[in-house]
Amino acid sequence: MVDGQKTQPNAMKYLAHSVAELQEKNVVLELECIDRVYLNAYVPKLMWEGGVAHYIRGFLGHRFASTKSVAGKTEQFVEAIMEFAQEKKLDVVRFQKGQRKDDVAKEYLGKFKGREGVLFIGVAQEKARVPRTIRKRVGGGDGKATIPWIESGSAMVNHYYFYCVDEDFGPFFIKFCSYFPYGAKLCLNGHEYLKRQLEKRGIAFKALDNGLQECADIQEAQRLANGLSAEKVDAFFRKWLRRLPHPYTAKERAAGYRYELSVLQAEFSLTQVWRRGLHGRCFFEEVIRENIDLGRAETVQLIFGRKLTKPTVAAGRCRTRIITEGVQPSIHVYYKDTHVKQYHKEGRALRTETTINNTRDFGVGRLLKNLPRLKEIGFAANRKVLEVEKVSHDCQAGAEVFEKLQKPAEVDGQHASALRFGDARVQALFCVLMMLSLQIEGFRNRQLRPLLAQYLGLSEARITGGRMSYELRRLRLHGIIERIKGTQRYRLTECGLRTAAFYSRLYGRVIRPGLSILHDPRTDKRHPLGRHMRNLERELSHYVEEKIAA
Repeated sequence: MVDGQKTQPNAMKYLAHSVAELQEKNVVLELECIDRVYLNAYVPKLMWEGGVAHYIRGFLGHRFASTKSVAGKTEQFVEAIMEFAQEKKLDVVRFQKGQRKDDVAKEYLGKFKGREGVLFIGVAQEKARVPRTIRKRVGGGDGKATIPWIESGSAMVNHYYFYCVDEDFGPFFIKFCSYFPYGAKLCLNGHEYLKRQLEKRGIAFKALDNGLQECADIQEAQRLANGLSAEKVDAFFRKWLRRLPHPYTAKERAAGYRYELSVLQAEFSLTQVWRRGLHGRCFFEEVIRENIDLGRAETVQLIFGRKLTKPTVAAGRCRTRIITEGVQPSIHVYYKDTHVKQYHKEGRALRTETTINNTRDFGVGRLLKNLPRLKEIGFAANRKVLEVEKVSHDCQAGAEVFEKLQKPAEVDGQHASALRFGDARVQALFCVLMMLSLQIEGFRNRQLRPLLAQYLGLSEARITGGRMSYELRRLRLHGIIERIKGTQRYRLTECGLRTAAFYSRLYGRVIRPGLSILHDPRTDKRHPLGRHMRNLERELSHYVEEKIAA
């Protein structure tokens, strides 16, 4: 059964459609949106041992820097949480080992009738990095004299989860470590934020699990999704810090002991809803079939526009997996701590999502203010993956375009030699360009050179900088690449991407293996291609003999 109807034999005709045709004609809704965001809340002044010592001695006025001095503060914070729960008549739930916290939250959310408030408080013992006091030896005398000294270490301590609902952001949670300096985490969902904004504006929509299936005004929905900024997230966090028990007093906050936010994990999604589930399923099956090698090391590094080192590859931090749960397959591409996942969602939508677990993978800082840059990287990665998937299946070059490539080009008095199909250097150039097409920020001369040498089986020294400039000019005059304005970087044109994909796929998957079969005596007689070619030769001979006899 598909979409409530029996699958008819002619429904299989969709399998013959190209990926681009399926996507262009059958996608009825497309939405880019920040998905789940997991943020770290910390006090910058207390992130190092010297800062903790200064707080205890300089601010609190103790003679020695010992964490025992803040033990009473910890007790007061926990008491404030319990008093808050009693005052608001909230359940305090101690999570059991292996229990899914989200499942517990869903039960409470189903019973919640208000627009905003705290659902319950959860308690779990988890590992945290906290400052501790040790005895450090000091010089002089017999060397046995010691003083209190602060160093950081890990400990299992209670964490308090505040599961809440916000009028603008929907369901979320904040959890506090109960041990000094009381680090916190904030988890929110961009799709929930979007749904709340649509409701406030009276825009009708039908929810997809963690997304939208239908929307009366998708352009406005996209504008609202784009409006989820770092400033709004920070203001939302401050709002709830004022409402929940706070471990630091107003005096301490005025002295600079305030929480700041940094990005621990951010998911960026592209949702494409199909007119019929069958179309989306066919699309995804074609994608898997054509892109099973999408996660080769040299390709993965280019999806994310980062150089991949040998230790990274050796450690298995760059890979692709195709996972099937039941009958639902999904593609997973990994680069270091970053993960791109693509799957068919609820039988209706194709979801492509990039999860950045370490902003340093892209040379970006962790502070929340870097969210706009992370959005660019995440959404660009989603688009690049889809673009490569479509082109890899739909690579077409018209007869006129093909003919032009076989002849020299002349543009504004500049001459460039032909890009002939059978030329080994041309094939190598196009294979390298397909790899570099996935770089978000384009590519340079020096990036093309070692890859081209590798494909041609030459040492890098054999390909000079002048030769690479010649190749770049040839590609540019033929319209395969274009220079990015104001830089020394290049990128493939739309025509160039299609042409490179067509050349490399046709040569690598049809011409070369086909000729290998036909000219190898060991396979020519056994392989179906060899038998068909002999049948063709026999039929042609009969046809010629009949014409001569006539």
